[in-house]
Amino acid sequence: MDFSWTAALSDLDFGRWNEPLRSGLRIVLILLAAWLAARLLQRLVRLMNARFSQRLEGDAVRRAHTINRVARYLIGIVVGALAAMTVLAEVGISLAPILGAAGVVGIAVGFGAQSLVKDYFTGFFILFEDQLRTGDVVEIAGIGGLVEDMTLRHVRLRDYDGNVHFVPNSLITTVTNRGRNFAFSVADLRIAYREDLDEVCAVVREVAAGLRADERFAARILEDLEIAGVERWDESAVTLRVRFKVAPLAQWEVRREFLRRLKRAFDERGIEIPYPHLTVYAGAGKDGDAPALPLGIRRQRAPDAANA
Repeated sequence: MDFSWTAALSDLDFGRWNEPLRSGLRIVLILLAAWLAARLLQRLVRLMNARFSQRLEGDAVRRAHTINRVARYLIGIVVGALAAMTVLAEVGISLAPILGAAGVVGIAVGFGAQSLVKDYFTGFFILFEDQLRTGDVVEIAGIGGLVEDMTLRHVRLRDYDGNVHFVPNSLITTVTNRGRNFAFSVADLRIAYREDLDEVCAVVREVAAGLRADERFAARILEDLEIAGVERWDESAVTLRVRFKVAPLAQWEVRREFLRRLKRAFDERGIEIPYPHLTVYAGAGKDGDAPALPLGIRRQRAPDAANA
């Protein structure tokens, strides 16, 4: 039996395939329009962020970048959800039963996903209240590090060792931000009891003035050194507390350089940086007398060496 393509094609009912083809074409157009709309809106957000960033400076620029990323993330979610609902309606699936079922399921899932919902609510308020920005150095949930990324779900931190931590927003109860507006570089200086504190303070101010005059640190140090005074009396030293007011995130570098220069100045002036002292007693007699052991204990010479 010979097969005829012409006869087979003539037997096909093209009218039956007309509507499915149109529906498929509309679905393709819906998905394409959603993709173009998402790309266009996200590009518009980026352009607005770039334009506004030119008028901003300092911390405001980092906040604008953070809002820009979150806004583009939300645009993708909203446009994707609308496209999915439109496609379902196009294939003849009624949205009313789905939305009703989604409400019931949402209540059930809500009890099991309370932490997830809390993540999004907490993330929204953290962003709205400007508690964190990308580029800040913070401590949250007992973890400190540089904020690399923020979403409504979590905060990504990188600590000093290079480890990356993903902290869910629901775990953030207290935020310690070390990079907002300005910072204080605090140093506790241990000075021997025998030293003249007035002389020590003069040397400290001299070193601080030289550090601020250095062009590498002039822009980072905002004010002259503040000497708070004697913080406490330790067992082997007097602790003197001082601090610089510095630019955000410059406190560690300024402190390290200040202590390096101060060590050299103390060595040149003969000012002692003490270490803990320990006095050892051999034990007390019946009369309560307990003299300290001598610092230098001579070793007895061997008999052969003595007779030599």
